[in-house]
Amino acid sequence: MRHDKRLRRLAVTLAAGLITTGGLVVALDTPASAAPSSGDYTLVNAGSGLCATVPGQSTGDGVQLAQSACTGGAGQVFTLTASGSSYTIKARHSGMCAGVRDASTSAGKAIQQESCTGAASQTWTLTASGADYRVVNSNGGKCLNVKDNSTSSGALLQQNSCDSAATKQWTLRPADGSGPEPTPTVTPTSGPGGGDGSGPWPTAKGSVKVSDTQQVTNFDGGMKSYYGIGDGGQSESQDPMFEVANGGTIQNVIIDAPAGDGIHCLGSCTIRNVWWNDVGEDAATFKSSSSSATYLVDGGGAKSGSDKVFQHNGAGKVTIKNFQVHSSGKLYRACGNCSSSYQRHVVMDGVTARSTKVLAGINTNWGDTARFSRITVYGSTTICEKYKGVPKGSEPSKIGEGADGTHCLYSPSDITYK
Repeated sequence: MRHDKRLRRLAVTLAAGLITTGGLVVALDTPASAAPSSGDYTLVNAGSGLCATVPGQSTGDGVQLAQSACTGGAGQVFTLTASGSSYTIKARHSGMCAGVRDASTSAGKAIQQESCTGAASQTWTLTASGADYRVVNSNGGKCLNVKDNSTSSGALLQQNSCDSAATKQWTLRPADGSGPEPTPTVTPTSGPGGGDGSGPWPTAKGSVKVSDTQQVTNFDGGMKSYYGIGDGGQSESQDPMFEVANGGTIQNVIIDAPAGDGIHCLGSCTIRNVWWNDVGEDAATFKSSSSSATYLVDGGGAKSGSDKVFQHNGAGKVTIKNFQVHSSGKLYRACGNCSSSYQRHVVMDGVTARSTKVLAGINTNWGDTARFSRITVYGSTTICEKYKGVPKGSEPSKIGEGADGTHCLYSPSDITYK
């Protein structure tokens, strides 16, 4: 669909803390602003709905943790004890700490219960990830994960690189059922919404001209306006303003024209509270070839995407929630003639559309799906268009539109017209 040209001259190499480069401030993940208090919890995996468990309620040193059906049994209760911004996670029945085998910093190493020593490999940070947490080991910076991203009972727990895969997200449930689950919050610095994409459009707190693509992992723009790449129009093969690394987050950014090809997510990513005042070629492009890739657009809005706003060239699932779109062609398009063909999925929840022709275009012959809930439309729009995907060099043909229970998934109650 487009030539992938990446400029590396101002690459950002992230280290602990903050790095300033080319007028950009890059912030690493910080602990969830609504961090849980010390106490007893079960850890529920967001991908499987199963609980972290010490198999057989063992009290043995070196037993690898697994996931299993949540029963609240002794082997599923963990005591979290806060120390500054970090935690120890101790199996209540055995008194042993969750740690990384051999204090390794390598991906794929087992998470086990072991005698508590206070080592960094037994220390964890909880970082906000939507409504859940990433449980990050302080020694190697890797996340508590399920082996092979499995959703099966009995699958072992390990550490792996942090990204937006659901199996690397955890819900903390008070073990005695006495209170609500602690919910992490990432508070935007501006642009509060109504939870359905109906909030006010923010005003920039300054501006930054960008001359080269910025490679970032975790970036907070402080609600400044960023501009300066491309021609401000729809011409193909423009460079992006930002490239977000696999597992990265970009948030609190206003993008102004010229904005080139907006944001490229090279793998799973989170785009939170980002506003496009004038979409150029595209607002964001999702590019991972992995079927397990997940992309979250949470909050924000886009104006003047005359062709489309979000382009899904890779595989996986895009979730767009609490978002508003104005005066645009399509809010989302699953590429119908890219070099590689994938099955793609999109979920829209809490989206408000004004003067926009189509919300989603998908390729039903490749098994694409689009799900919609809490959609508000001012005027008229086509909710879901269906296409027949084709090889690169050809043009996909439209073959239908509307809910069908298989590919375009919504009911009349999901759409409100005003």
